[in-house]
Amino acid sequence: MVAGDFYDLLGVSRNADEKEIKKAYRNLARKYHPDVSKDEKAEEKFKEINEAYDTLSDPQKRAQYDQLGHENFKNASKGTYGGGGYGGGFHADFSGFGDIFDFASDIFGGGRRHAGPQRGADLLMRLEITLKEAALGVDRDLELMHYEACRKCDGTGSENKKTSKCPKCGGTGQLRQATQTPFGNFIRQMSCDHCGGTGSIPEVRCSTCKGVGTEKVKRTNTIHIPAGVETGSRLRLEGYGEAGDLGAKNGDLYIEFIVKPDPAFIRVGDNLEVKATVSPAQAVLGAMIVITTIDGKKLDLKVPAGIQPGKKLRINGEGIKRRGRPGDLLVQINVLIPEKVSDELKELYETILEVESGGKGAKSKEAGKPGRQKKKGFMETILGE
Repeated sequence: MVAGDFYDLLGVSRNADEKEIKKAYRNLARKYHPDVSKDEKAEEKFKEINEAYDTLSDPQKRAQYDQLGHENFKNASKGTYGGGGYGGGFHADFSGFGDIFDFASDIFGGGRRHAGPQRGADLLMRLEITLKEAALGVDRDLELMHYEACRKCDGTGSENKKTSKCPKCGGTGQLRQATQTPFGNFIRQMSCDHCGGTGSIPEVRCSTCKGVGTEKVKRTNTIHIPAGVETGSRLRLEGYGEAGDLGAKNGDLYIEFIVKPDPAFIRVGDNLEVKATVSPAQAVLGAMIVITTIDGKKLDLKVPAGIQPGKKLRINGEGIKRRGRPGDLLVQINVLIPEKVSDELKELYETILEVESGGKGAKSKEAGKPGRQKKKGFMETILGE
């Protein structure tokens, strides 16, 4: 592409849509605004960025730019291009940089500022909880530092609770500053730094809050963590953020939860999963086993005969208790294969192996001997017959 190509200047592709172009422009304009950037060539770059955006944000100009190419388009905008195809000539107007005014307030302070005292900033606190607490819900006591109106001056900032008009802003709470740029005057409006945007100052500065009107106090708050929260869920506590300007509200405190892994249970959506182990005999013949739920209950669970390793059995309503519609508890069955067995069990497994392979089964060497009883068969031993 040609050096200085408008697409290159904004860092977008030639098929970028209007949203992409506007986003790129805003980012670059904030970076190179002459009142913000320390770059020696900021003013020149800022002008080029605006020229590029003015062209590419207008569908008609953009079509003409793509058709003519960069150099021809630039020449045409200066009145030196006489090519046909556009009614005998071409006219480009680069005077309209109106979009810069749409975000000038962002450059000078992070969003449009309104007259009067500014609300305090929001804060974020991260809190670790257990999977059990997330599954069931819990009340938790938290010690929080909180800004409140100064008790000594009732939030006025004045020892005698009296205030007077601010001499710097004349009681408006706002200051205006004009900045000369190649594109005209930019008017910046900001809260008065002398009165904090209130328009008034204390007659006698409060010795407790130093005229701010707020003081920091520690409060123990009980918060309810509802069942079903997960990592990333947030709870809002109104008024527990940073203190606002005198006369304005505090910000809010957001508590973001981090759910710690549990050694026994795994969360899958609103369901919980847990593992249970049975012996080979229990897997073959079926059994009743006891399962402990996440809230400590003991429940009987029937394992059907012939269950396969890895099979999951469902216990309804013993999962996450979200919104009164609890999930389920899924019990994954594992079959424990013993590494060492007694001689008696070994003989039984050998008999099973012979039966499975089609043999008739080994006869006891002791069978028929005087004074000795014949040993019970395998199924008789298992079934107690």
